Amino acid sequence: MAFRKIYLISFILLLFMENGVTNAFATHISQPILVDPKTHYTVGDTIILHGWVEYNAQPAPDVLLNFKLTHSDSDEAPVADQSYPSDQKGRFEFKFDTTNEAPGAYLFTITSHCLEIHRYACTYKNQTLSIQLSNP
Repeated sequence: MAFRKIYLISFILLLFMENGVTNAFATHISQPILVDPKTHYTVGDTIILHGWVEYNAQPAPDVLLNFKLTHSDSDEAPVADQSYPSDQKGRFEFKFDTTNEAPGAYLFTITSHCLEIHRYACTYKNQTLSIQLSNP
């Protein structure tokens, strides 16, 4: 009888522990938010895009971001591919000189790679913006 009681208590404790472990591996989600993005540029302009990283409805510092600029109508390598973290206030800024670029449609994608401590359980959220580059 005592064995059954110990077995039952152990089983109940195991159920509680399993629930705690499941919550410990929950996905951490941060996402980049562009602020007032400009979508039309002239060849020779510098593309400047800025925004912030949102995590749990708050700005998130030190979140690794990947910035990728590609031609929207081809499978060529990216025109720009840079990674760096958000600043101490959770903000970011991307700059790209278009002097040597051809006019046309481009696709800008920012991907959030989460806080360093949450990288193991990260959901990679991104934001995409279409940019038109025209002749002067």
